[in-house]
Amino acid sequence: MALIVHKYGGTSMGSAERIKNVARRVAKWRAAGHHIIVVPSAMSGETNRLLGLAREISERPDPRELDMIAATGEQVSIGLLAIALKDLGVAARSYTGWQVPIRTDSAYTKARIEAIDATRVNTDLAEGTVVIIAGFQGIDESNNITTLGRGGSDTSAVAVAAAFKAQECLIYTDVDGVYTTDPRIVSEARRLKVISFEEMLELASLGSKVLQIRSVEFAGKYRVPTRVLSSLTDPLMPIDEEFKSGTLITFEEDENMEQAVIAGIAFNRDEGKITLLQVPDRPGVAFQILGPVAEANIDVDMIIQNQSVNGTTDFSFTVHRTELDKTLEVLESKVKSQIGAREIRADAKVAKVSAVGIGMRSHVGIAAQMFETLFDEGINIQMISTSEIKISVIIDDKYLELAVRALHKAFGLDQPD
Repeated sequence: MALIVHKYGGTSMGSAERIKNVARRVAKWRAAGHHIIVVPSAMSGETNRLLGLAREISERPDPRELDMIAATGEQVSIGLLAIALKDLGVAARSYTGWQVPIRTDSAYTKARIEAIDATRVNTDLAEGTVVIIAGFQGIDESNNITTLGRGGSDTSAVAVAAAFKAQECLIYTDVDGVYTTDPRIVSEARRLKVISFEEMLELASLGSKVLQIRSVEFAGKYRVPTRVLSSLTDPLMPIDEEFKSGTLITFEEDENMEQAVIAGIAFNRDEGKITLLQVPDRPGVAFQILGPVAEANIDVDMIIQNQSVNGTTDFSFTVHRTELDKTLEVLESKVKSQIGAREIRADAKVAKVSAVGIGMRSHVGIAAQMFETLFDEGINIQMISTSEIKISVIIDDKYLELAVRALHKAFGLDQPD
């Protein structure tokens, strides 16, 4: 019998009836002879509600206590799902992250998984029990509860699949796969039957909300076959039919992938841009700027340093919009006067748009086509970043949807397979 990991997101767990549907789907897979581990998220909106309560009490709640609060959402989900499965006559047992245990580091609200103990879960699986493990959470070496950050249940699921050598990890969500872009912006967006791991990693890192980037990284590192499926379909549909639906993330590049120059257009509205003006152009200045930012546990995305003029340069980078104020505080207190920068400017009204595709490796002119398309729409490019299979630009956020629609059409992503 194969071991299959199911992951269900907050929308899939959003009500008592939807939890019953999840139980029906899991029971179907168990009846077909598979060993099943289920990793659910908290019910839709619950984590926001819990963190909102904390911020009503304090403007800057202690991160350890935030994790203690946030982890309770998944605890409710796993208990309800276990009850639903037992009501269907399916043996089930729920575990929080610390009961497995899932060991993490101590970076509260952004913890990273270090190890998973398989002993208790393997005993249950051997007895035919469906094991339900709370996503999003773990425990550090001091036995403090930790959480993995937003979307962390995806990471939990893929990590569990890797630890238990599952045949496949099925990520059930409220969409039926990975699309060429967000269908809410471009109605002609198409569902991809297959996407390469590299493309999925880029799309996740660039703003695609289908999978959390760390889950894709885990899938790539441990080569976990992963499939994105909809939980809103009939839970009793035949397994063969269900298994072929959605989008498969593959590690093999085939001829059809070679033909598709661009796989998708990703975007991120949550960007904040910071520019330090007239920074002394000397060795080590980039480290002097970004070192304190890294020490504050702030992730930096795109970076540009302009050409030196009269011994000074302008240095720009982007961060998540929610960390813009925190970044400015760090720069004002620990960087500006120390390096002699004239001024620090911030812009919270920017967005990132990216074209992704492994076909870039064998096709020229992709960047020129992208820039020409934006020029034709009168959209100014503020920053550019590239890799082997992606091109990203920072633009004014008011042009985001226009840019996405124009690029989607320009690269022929609106055309049927």
